[in-house]
Amino acid sequence: MADKIRLGLIGASVKGTWSARAHLPALQASREVELTAVCTTRADSAEAARRAWDARLGFDDWREMVASPEIDAVAVVVRVPSHYPPAKAALEAGKHVYCEWPLGRTTAEAEELSALAEAKGLVTAIGLQARVDPALMYMKEQVAAGFVGEVMAVHVSLLREGVLSRPSHRTWQRDAELGANTLTIANGHTVDAMRFVAGDFRSLSAVVATQAKQWLDTGTNTWLDVTAPDNVLLSGRLANGAVVSSHIGAIPYAGSGYRMEIYGRDGTLVASGEDSPQLSKVSLHGAKSGNALAPIPVPGHFTLAAPGTPAGEPVNVGQMYALFARAIRDRDSRLPTFATAVDLHRLVDAIKQSSDTGREVTFG
Repeated sequence: MADKIRLGLIGASVKGTWSARAHLPALQASREVELTAVCTTRADSAEAARRAWDARLGFDDWREMVASPEIDAVAVVVRVPSHYPPAKAALEAGKHVYCEWPLGRTTAEAEELSALAEAKGLVTAIGLQARVDPALMYMKEQVAAGFVGEVMAVHVSLLREGVLSRPSHRTWQRDAELGANTLTIANGHTVDAMRFVAGDFRSLSAVVATQAKQWLDTGTNTWLDVTAPDNVLLSGRLANGAVVSSHIGAIPYAGSGYRMEIYGRDGTLVASGEDSPQLSKVSLHGAKSGNALAPIPVPGHFTLAAPGTPAGEPVNVGQMYALFARAIRDRDSRLPTFATAVDLHRLVDAIKQSSDTGREVTFG
């Protein structure tokens, strides 16, 4: 294997997309992963991306890219309905795969990809980047070390503005069947971060609602019908006995951002940020046997992204690539993997089941 992991990225773009905002800047800073190849849907855009991001190879067909002997691993950074085919082809070609969340449009797709990766002995990474956020990794360590003592209650909220309109290139997300909406993405990332820090559910009840039943397409100035949910409310218990509540919502104006509160017999920990925990900087505060929250600095060893990684969205993606490269080299993975993704897909299914039936769902 080369000194660096040679990566091919499917879904490269010069500007505007998630790959251009997060993946590609993180890869440019990486000391462990080389952006060897980029792939888009057209030869001209592939060449533009190759030049812009200084890749050696450009492809306009992901089938050709995943077959290339010049790459060791593939990143799938395209729309959710298009995750499954290139991820499957890359695994079949013997490539390690980093895929954005959700892993598939359905749980069945995710299960198949996870099983295929395991059968082939390949390293996988799923883009649940909140699990590698430095503040949340430290928060998890502090909970395990007993900072709050017995966990008694957990509350999570993420309220983001902008539910009433979408630019034309994002209006496809209005269809719930395509798998990219508040239930799967904002709720998936945020509740998964809670599970990572505080533990899994024992039981839950859910309300999943579509409050804004039309979006304004700002490109065409037309109103479009919406089936995708925009508000998810959960209540239940964790496996450790703590009560838990969560409200993840896309609302019209002045969203309050992200907050995770963990209340224990001996103290309190609070993580907060302006946006979803996988996207923006998370700050940590705590109180030990008292009522005054104080800032808690995060030790530097939790920062794994290469020096020079741009602030903001690229940071946690850079964390993922650092761990992805190390897992490929020594098979000691601290990553969220495709198996992690399957577990979260099943939880999202359970949330929808509870909302549809009005009944509590229990686990294990």
